[in-house]
Amino acid sequence: MTPRRRLLIVDDHAGFRRSARILLEAEGFVVVGESADGDSAVALATRLEPDVVLLDIVLPTTDGFDVCARLLRDQAGLRVVLTSTYDVDLLEDRVAASGAAGFIPKAELSGDAIDALIGRPA
Repeated sequence: MTPRRRLLIVDDHAGFRRSARILLEAEGFVVVGESADGDSAVALATRLEPDVVLLDIVLPTTDGFDVCARLLRDQAGLRVVLTSTYDVDLLEDRVAASGAAGFIPKAELSGDAIDALIGRPA
C-alpha cells in the first residue's frame, strides 16, 4: 500500500480550502488540518506535523513568504508548496528565494502537481 501524505491547507478563503481538501483527499492525500491565517498555520503545523503545507501567498496580517520562512525554520523535513491566483511570473524571484518546493497556481492544483514538485511517496 502506498503511504499517504499528510497535508495542511493554509488559505484565507474557506471555499478554496474546502475545494482543495475534496480534490486532494480524492487523490490520496490526508488533509490533517486547515488554517485561514499565518499564525494559526504555524501553530497547527507544529502540532499536527504534516508532510506538506499548501500555502497561499496572500494571507491576512502577513504573507505566505513570511509564513513559509517560519515553517521551514521550525520543522525539518517539511515541504511547503506555495499557491496563489496571481501569476507566478510576477513573484518568481520571491518564490525561488523562499525555500518552498515550488509554486502551483490555484487553477492548476492537483495531487500530481504537488507530486511533481516534491516527488511521490516511497
